[in-house]
Amino acid sequence: MGILSRFRDIMRSNVNSWVNKNERPDRTIDEYMRTLQSDLGQVKAETVAMQAEVGRTKRAWNEARSEITKLQRYAERSVENGDEDAALRFLEQKAARAAKEPQLKAAYELASTKAEKMSQMQEKLVADVRQLELRQAELKGKMADARAQQQRNEMNAGGTGLSSFGAAEAKVNQAYDEAMALAELRSEQESDLDELFAELEKQIAAEGKAEDPQQELAALKTKTEN
Repeated sequence: MGILSRFRDIMRSNVNSWVNKNERPDRTIDEYMRTLQSDLGQVKAETVAMQAEVGRTKRAWNEARSEITKLQRYAERSVENGDEDAALRFLEQKAARAAKEPQLKAAYELASTKAEKMSQMQEKLVADVRQLELRQAELKGKMADARAQQQRNEMNAGGTGLSSFGAAEAKVNQAYDEAMALAELRSEQESDLDELFAELEKQIAAEGKAEDPQQELAALKTKTEN
């Protein structure tokens, strides 16, 4: 599952570590932006692979269903022609394929669910990068203004300069806190994928039972005689 299974933990641990260790919000956001872009690259790569898996599992499931239908038709024709041995062979082959069909269906549904979640993660990461880019530009502009104000204050006499710079710095910290809130919002919005995947995988054992070829043959004979 790659980044799909570890994405939430990576984002949470990294954000908390950066908040605790860094005193410069502009540098912290730069690091966070690089990590977001790295994760986005992984998500894009795994999304392509997952979409290919969806296509593969769907073809396998469709082929199994088509084969089951074809074998049923062959069995009916054999009964109509009075060849019960051939009909029984076709029904036995049909039963074997029918026993595997629920597993193929469950594999397709699981791949589809994972692909959908990957797409949602990609959209969320793209939105986060865009929002952080705006916050980053705003923060850096305010930092530049704060430094310029500090220089002006240092050129002036009196203690008012420190107070003015403190106000500018407070605005910078506020912009930083808003940017970090974007990352924390992610962990609150993510669904519990593990439970969803486990539930889908249970369908493999729960769906369908193999049909009895002998009973099917008897039913076909009765249908033909009528």
